[in-house]
Amino acid sequence: MSAPQIVLVGPMGSGKSTVGELLAGQLGVAFRDTDADIVAAEGREIADIFIEDGEPAFRVLERAAVRTALAEHTGVLALGGGAILDEGTRELLTGLPVAYLSMDVEEAVKRVGLGAARPLLAVNPRRQWRELMDARRPLYTEVARVVVATDDRTPQEVAQAVLDALELKDV
Repeated sequence: MSAPQIVLVGPMGSGKSTVGELLAGQLGVAFRDTDADIVAAEGREIADIFIEDGEPAFRVLERAAVRTALAEHTGVLALGGGAILDEGTRELLTGLPVAYLSMDVEEAVKRVGLGAARPLLAVNPRRQWRELMDARRPLYTEVARVVVATDDRTPQEVAQAVLDALELKDV
């Protein structure tokens, strides 16, 4: 069975795509992002899918994209922030080298501004981010082999911390 060398999970803005690309470059493998897969397949942005079709419809697309990527991809894979909400997805991650990129709300504000392109954070973004994280943190932790804090770290420092934590050597 093929599987990704590293799977990155964490909240929006935690750096999954940026760190994932760095890790893929260091390991000499391809990078894949399930959110990008969905955008490419649907021909529209995730925020538009949420607005036009609703979150449940998006989660169906996300579940399928994650299953496909886990089955096909052998490099570094980043999952969308809410992918771990699906029990089947969490089961598929069992035994895989999953790194949870964590950050606090102040770091989230600095990175994503908790703004309009984030449909789940449209009203009172700080409170909504905290509520999302209260619900998701245990799920991220459940699927993760390692937890890497991203607060006050450069993407390069986070990538190295992931490699170290998973005991993978960069090339």
